[in-house]
Amino acid sequence: MRAIRHAEANDHVGRNVASFVKPPQGKTGRPSRAMAATAAAALLAAAKDHPRLGAYVILSLTTGIRTEEARALRWDHVDLDGDPDARTPVPPSIAVWRSVRLHGDTKTEKSRRTLALPQNAVTALREHRKRQVEARLAAGELWQDTGLVFTTSVGTPLDASHVRRDFRALCKKAGIEGVWAPRELRHTFVSVMSESGVAVEEIAHLAGHASSRTTETIYRHELRPVITTGADVMDRIFT
Repeated sequence: MRAIRHAEANDHVGRNVASFVKPPQGKTGRPSRAMAATAAAALLAAAKDHPRLGAYVILSLTTGIRTEEARALRWDHVDLDGDPDARTPVPPSIAVWRSVRLHGDTKTEKSRRTLALPQNAVTALREHRKRQVEARLAAGELWQDTGLVFTTSVGTPLDASHVRRDFRALCKKAGIEGVWAPRELRHTFVSVMSESGVAVEEIAHLAGHASSRTTETIYRHELRPVITTGADVMDRIFT
């Protein structure tokens, strides 16, 4: 359309015929939902045994990272040991600095954040790393060393459609009714944190939202104004 308008302005065409075409109306997407804490706990239990997507689900649900951030996460941005002996103890953490978006940038500047890991996420990532080493040995020369945490059986990046398919199968295994999408792990994180008494401003900070208004208007399923911390709350709920 822009090219035709430019051509029309420069007298290369007599009329912009595209302006007479009525474009089809897009369909309204399904509103995102959040799982109740009991359903989330069932999903976490089922995810422990999944060889490829288990750690992905556990990490996403207990930290609230976006799906595009999880698929772009690299091992050199994961610290599973921390430094408990430092003057100010450093907990295990992930550096959320990348995404699968164009140029690898996160959605906003505030999306770049370093998050402490709940213990169940640390355990899941350690097991996942062992399984990935085994997959690398099994793949041999076919393995592609991308440095990514979550990959296919030959080391290549996970495709979003494959994640959705495996995630729905995992929800079914956990006994969760309905059709769920991986992005709703993030909504579940926000809602569970809110239900546990975390302030909306703190949730926005953990989720990497540009403002707490985003948290309230898009992710608001349950919000209560009491301040506490992210990883501690998730440990208390799901450990």
